[in-house]
Amino acid sequence: MEEDKKEKEKKLEEEFEEELAYRKKEWISNTILALIIAILATAAFASIITMNIINQKKGQKFVASTYDVKKGEKTTATNAIGEISDALTSFAEIIDQEYVGEIDKKTLTDETIKGFVKGLGDDYSEYMTTEEWSEYQQDALGNYSGVGVEIMQADNGYAIITNVIKDSPAEAAGVQQGDYIVGINGESVSGETTADISKKVKGETGTKVTLNILREGAENLLEFELERQTIRVYHVEGKMLEDDIGYIYFSTFDDGCAEEFEKETDNLVNQGAKKLILDLRYNTGGAVDQALKILDLFLEKGQIEVITNSADGTKVTIASETDKKYNFEKIVILMNKYTASASEIVAGAMIDNDLAKTVGEKSFGKGVMQSVFTLLDGSVLKLTTQEYNTPKGTKIHGVGITPDYEVELGENIEEDNQLEKAKAVIKGEE
Repeated sequence: MEEDKKEKEKKLEEEFEEELAYRKKEWISNTILALIIAILATAAFASIITMNIINQKKGQKFVASTYDVKKGEKTTATNAIGEISDALTSFAEIIDQEYVGEIDKKTLTDETIKGFVKGLGDDYSEYMTTEEWSEYQQDALGNYSGVGVEIMQADNGYAIITNVIKDSPAEAAGVQQGDYIVGINGESVSGETTADISKKVKGETGTKVTLNILREGAENLLEFELERQTIRVYHVEGKMLEDDIGYIYFSTFDDGCAEEFEKETDNLVNQGAKKLILDLRYNTGGAVDQALKILDLFLEKGQIEVITNSADGTKVTIASETDKKYNFEKIVILMNKYTASASEIVAGAMIDNDLAKTVGEKSFGKGVMQSVFTLLDGSVLKLTTQEYNTPKGTKIHGVGITPDYEVELGENIEEDNQLEKAKAVIKGEE
């Protein structure tokens, strides 16, 4: 038994080492799938489709709209479909005649549409089935059955744990932020998407799942057998530090987090906080409207929060719509290479409006926004529709934000040298 376990660990370690140097997120590249989409996409999109568009401006989360593909006004994607439709028909006929397996029409449709969207080469655009979209929304609201970890794709092709949720099975077992999930139940997850890994981790309450973890500094792979339970996500956690310093860790910008943030900040102010450390490390973003609502609390009315650029060249400047609520003496933002998207909007606005200093590592560099289009059958197209810059026009996408004080996280996570540097900066001891 012990030998089998060691053999599995060895196998996972070998696979990890082989993949580490070059693997990144893999997209579906099968030629047949890329071609078959033409037939299906033509049927799906060549009609009037009712959609719900997530409007990135605050106060307008969902706006009803319609999308009409007009004849004679073909986009590049439409042209691509036209050029390959004949080849698609041929492939479909060959599959019908020669393929020996069972064909599930719905699965074939869903997977080919996913392949078509992934063919854009955009990490943030994706097609989700009705079931996947329902699960996505459930996670955003902060309730699901799992073990209590939030993940994102890491540079090495595996999933890195960006947050371990308070009072979860993962926290109780000792799973840590920054761990890599390299296997589930002893099977490698090399090359799988975060969505696929998330599905394997989640499950019915009371069932068990084993995470095979690679932890920097550990000699061997770690193994955690966890029992799934209903998870309540806490987006915001605050506490008082020394010298009237308030500290807030902010894990994501999911729905409702702006209200949570304001409540937590009010608690700190009532406890005497005069300075604030805002921890956005491992915060990979979320709903942009939540980020803008939070910025409203710190910026004067009329101060610029973000500048957006659309596909047609339209540039929109979004400014604070209310008077500021908080007036801290000093603010320091903690960031690292997984600080992304809505987190970068907040950091960029605070920096450009001279409200905060930054400590840590260069941020991720996701400076694009997505709109969500809901089709009649309930499936969803999440599409990158805007790029954003900071109030002073600084580009973020593919570039990131370099902190005022660059500090790499030390090996001893419990000591948190980045947080110690933030405290020194806020005290004027830097």
